Amino acid sequence: MSRPSDTLSQGFDRLLPVYPEPEVTIVRGQGARVWDDQGRSYLDFGAGIAVVALGHCHPAPLAAAQAQLERLWHASNLYATEPARELATRLSERFGGAQAFFCNSGAEAIEAALKYARKATGRPGVVALEGGFHGRTLGALSATGQSAKREPFAPLLPGIRFVPPNDVAALEEAVDDDVGLILLEPILGEGGVVPLLPEFVARAAALPPLLCLDEIQTGVGRTGSFFACEQLGVRPDLVTLAKGLANGLPVGALLVADEVAGAFVPGDHGSTFGGNPVACAAACAVVDAVDDALLAAVREHGARLAAGLAGLPGVREVRGQGLLLGLRVACPAGAVVSACRERGLLVLAAGEEVVRLVPPLTIEAPEVEEALALLADALPAALSGTAPTPAA
Repeated sequence: MSRPSDTLSQGFDRLLPVYPEPEVTIVRGQGARVWDDQGRSYLDFGAGIAVVALGHCHPAPLAAAQAQLERLWHASNLYATEPARELATRLSERFGGAQAFFCNSGAEAIEAALKYARKATGRPGVVALEGGFHGRTLGALSATGQSAKREPFAPLLPGIRFVPPNDVAALEEAVDDDVGLILLEPILGEGGVVPLLPEFVARAAALPPLLCLDEIQTGVGRTGSFFACEQLGVRPDLVTLAKGLANGLPVGALLVADEVAGAFVPGDHGSTFGGNPVACAAACAVVDAVDDALLAAVREHGARLAAGLAGLPGVREVRGQGLLLGLRVACPAGAVVSACRERGLLVLAAGEEVVRLVPPLTIEAPEVEEALALLADALPAALSGTAPTPAA
């Protein structure tokens, strides 16, 4: 069983224990691979939880961030900066007309969406999904449909109702005159990689409340289009982005469609570090890199990966889209994660029985085949109970 090295453990007790004790210390990354402090390499199909969208140390955002570091690190939002304006313009063009608010994380983007909807509609109610995940700050947690994460911090914000994914009747019943926002992930990520059906999202868009699509994990090309909502045929009122937007530098965004813009005025919201020039410069490079050719490659490699996963032992179902894939397995997902790590492959769990694969969008066919081979070796060990037990 792999255990943290003495060097790794030193100093870990100085951190608040909000994460499991780590099994590995990552010190370097390049492309789809990372190396630990013992010199061992791993094929990274977790990508920092879908954050390192272009792979580790991709030259485009790296060069953009380095150049910006030599010009300006921070100016505060009392002043304009070129990278923030350029990023807002790029995202508006991709969306088809929107205003952007920049922050530092997905949870902050959700908080901005919750406030915007309340201000725009005058209605505090929110409808979200059972199993959905939107973050761990108080408002985002209140809209997260996972009781294990919510209950230790109750009471949370009132007026939030949860419905099952893809249940149109339950959605319609939950919406009344108190509801100002419907908040959905196009594919529930932490909730088990559960795609929403186009007809469910279309009905949500047709109802009176504002529709916010949480594209923190699905956005910026992850599913094979820049926004997942493009494949659903829906134009939401609000979109939240983060994770892959700056390839690992902290940035989040709320996009407000031009049709519903105007609710926020100066002083309504803010973020000291939001729109940081270095992060925004890197994000501009990422947006430029996610072009038609890369999106086609995401679809191609996603289909190759999904087909290969379907034939592996113990895999009951493969679901997801593009390079956001989940495999429902016949053993604890944590055992598969551990068995893969022991063999040099990093993957994620998404609940008790779903293993999540979110490799860099720049993954190549040989790396897909390598991952499939490592999974084919890891799954029997996990199924037989001989895989190492994950750290508590």
